[in-house]
Amino acid sequence: MYRNNITNMRCMFYDCKSLKEINLSNFHTENVTDMSKMFCLCTSLKELNISNFNTKNVTNMSEMFN
Repeated sequence: MYRNNITNMRCMFYDCKSLKEINLSNFHTENVTDMSKMFCLCTSLKELNISNFNTKNVTNMSEMFN
């Protein structure tokens, strides 16, 4: 399984204008270093669960929720 090898989530949901809610609490993020612009321009997003995100190795979160 690849889930622990992901290091870049940059722009993952960028410009998802119709996305209203998402539960990412089961994402394995311990090796991620870049989360910049991850939810940028998600103008309809009202509910977001990132409660179990492990961000200890993230070095870039710029404009994550812009």
